[in-house]
Amino acid sequence: MRVIQFREALREAMSEEMRRDKNVFLMGEEVAEYNGAYKVSQGMLDEFGPDRVYDTPISELGFAGLGVGAAMNGLRPLIEFMTFNFSLVAIDQIINSAAKMLAMSGGAYNVPIVFRGPTGNAGQLGATHSSNFENWFANTPGLKVVVPSNPYDAKGLLKASIRDDDPVIFMESELMYSDKGEVPESEYLLPIGVADIKRKGKDVTIVSFGKMMKVALEAAEELAKDGVEAEVIDLRTVRPIDYAAVVESVKKTNRCVVVEEANPLAAISSEITYHLQRYAFDYLDAPVVRVNSMDVPLSYAPTYIDATIPNVKRTLDAVKDVMYKK
Repeated sequence: MRVIQFREALREAMSEEMRRDKNVFLMGEEVAEYNGAYKVSQGMLDEFGPDRVYDTPISELGFAGLGVGAAMNGLRPLIEFMTFNFSLVAIDQIINSAAKMLAMSGGAYNVPIVFRGPTGNAGQLGATHSSNFENWFANTPGLKVVVPSNPYDAKGLLKASIRDDDPVIFMESELMYSDKGEVPESEYLLPIGVADIKRKGKDVTIVSFGKMMKVALEAAEELAKDGVEAEVIDLRTVRPIDYAAVVESVKKTNRCVVVEEANPLAAISSEITYHLQRYAFDYLDAPVVRVNSMDVPLSYAPTYIDATIPNVKRTLDAVKDVMYKK
């Protein structure tokens, strides 16, 4: 095991798969000459050359469509969006082409493509660069949606995504690229659609994914000081969702809080809450509580950002609500 950065884990995953399979290639804005906007692709142009790592114009619709066509013809493209806010420009190619091609072609065409890049808040970037679209893509049949929370998961899940024959949305965060964690030197893959228990407990279940796992785990640390043992579940993928892992945990703890960065309406947390009341109702000792961003565009001011997105205090308040409110 070594300790490496999140960006390095992503780079290793892409590079290992490109060495293994000549059909894998990377394209996007600034991924080559500039080594990536966040230095995720540092040095990849030098190793693989301009035929497999190349810069695109600022035209997400164009290079997303190019990727879909390449995937239909046997290649395995890695498409980097500088931010998933920019993926809205390419939404037709992602949702109406990549996601639906297998069904519309009667099974004749797989689309093995990975769309990856950062999502959500990353500080003072303004409302148009700070949105969460995990639930948008997760609501699209034909797509798989992966949202890792640490370097180990990021590498194993990205390698699995590249080898998958279906289109995968792989969502990261600018705020996580410098995060460090242990990653094996040997090759490994992690299965898409399998959650992970990041901390075991018996009193309350906290469910989250992506960078909100930091909030969930820090809240669990604070709860432990008061003798409350929280079980923290990292979904890792939000399509498919590992419902069974959440239900089994709630059967043990009888209480649940879901922490998610997205706005509350029609969120992943809404789906988790519905599923628990449908399949674990008899085990719940309190209603499931969600902690989401406030239902407003994210402001530029740091004080407003702190007040808008989920934090440890709001998570602790939610846990107290399910633990002690009668």
